[in-house]
This record gives sequence, structure tokens and C-alpha cells, in this order.
Amino acid sequence: MVSMEKIIKSDAEWRAELSPEEYRILRQAGTERPFSGEYVDTKTVGVYSCRACGAELFRSEAKFESHCGWPSFYEPSESETVTLREDDSLGMRRVEVRCARCDSHLGHVFHGEGYPTPTDDRYCINSVCLTLQPAE
Repeated sequence: MVSMEKIIKSDAEWRAELSPEEYRILRQAGTERPFSGEYVDTKTVGVYSCRACGAELFRSEAKFESHCGWPSFYEPSESETVTLREDDSLGMRRVEVRCARCDSHLGHVFHGEGYPTPTDDRYCINSVCLTLQPAE
């Protein structure tokens, strides 16, 4: 597992390391178009890490079909790998999910939607924020 020591970089450093789309979503809290991300329908067994810093975020065992257009997980791999923050943007109340290590935007978490999962949570995460390391 990658160290969870905090990563702090300047805006210029993030821009140099990330593609324009990665920067827009990870550092400016953007959202990719629904059903456009590479991991929406992926069934590969493995670990999903933060594309910006490599921190482990989710495991394929917690991924489920939500049919919402983005990869969905019912829990992070460890509770301290993500941070949650109230998000009142776009005229709605949501809970933003961020990488605890580098503070990058990942997506949002929703509770109580009736999915048949152990937690009744749906971590709705942008594919561009993730890197999948398949199990060997």
C-alpha cells in the first residue's frame, strides 16, 4: 500500500503532471460525462488507486452496477483513504469524496438509495480519477 503521508503540490505542479481532463476533474472538482469513463463497466478484479497520487482508494469487491453512468462502490478500501465534505454547489446538497492523501476530488457519495449493498452507500467516482491495478 502507498504511504498515506499527505501530498501537497502547487497548482503549477499539478498542471504539469496531469492531463487537462485529469486536472479539470481531480483539481477543479469537475465531472466526466456519464457512461464515458473507462471503468464504468469494468469487471476486472483489482485495486483502484488515486490517479493523482497512487493512494489505494477502492477494491473491485466493493464495485457494483448502479447504472448511473459512473463507477460505483459501496465502501472505500479503508475508511481513512477518503475524506468527505459537504458540497452545496449546483443548487443541491451532496457529499463530496476526496482523496485523503492528495486532496483531489473523486466524486460524491450518496446514502439510502435502496441499492442491495452492505452499506446502502454509493460512492459515485469519476473514472479519470482512478487507476486500476488488476490482481495477479
